[in-house]
Amino acid sequence: MIVVSIIGILAAIAVPNYQWGIIKTKESVLREDLYNLRSTIDQYYVDQGKYPDSLEDLKTKNYLRGIPKDPFTKAEDWVTVPPPTDTTSAPAGATSSGGTLSLGNVYDVHSNSDLVGSDGKPYKEY
Repeated sequence: MIVVSIIGILAAIAVPNYQWGIIKTKESVLREDLYNLRSTIDQYYVDQGKYPDSLEDLKTKNYLRGIPKDPFTKAEDWVTVPPPTDTTSAPAGATSSGGTLSLGNVYDVHSNSDLVGSDGKPYKEY
């Protein structure tokens, strides 16, 4: 009976630490995915002269093998941010349509999760 009690106490201590470790790991994966996506978007911009129109463009033009899944939503539902509208210094590859320059649609990406990280910052702001 004493051995079972000791095992129960140890399990009660270990489970919260295990769950915390899973959350920290998911946060690390999210940060790494966002870093890779942002780096790839920047590489696309340098090569093509404009930002991609969607994250699928990165995949179809072989900048990525596949769009990573958000570790918290478990889906490829990234929130994309369009580029700033400053067109005073247009890149060489920007296309003009009706007098306005098309710089693409994906300037930055964020998580679509409504959860708040261990640092108190929402994952949408990572």
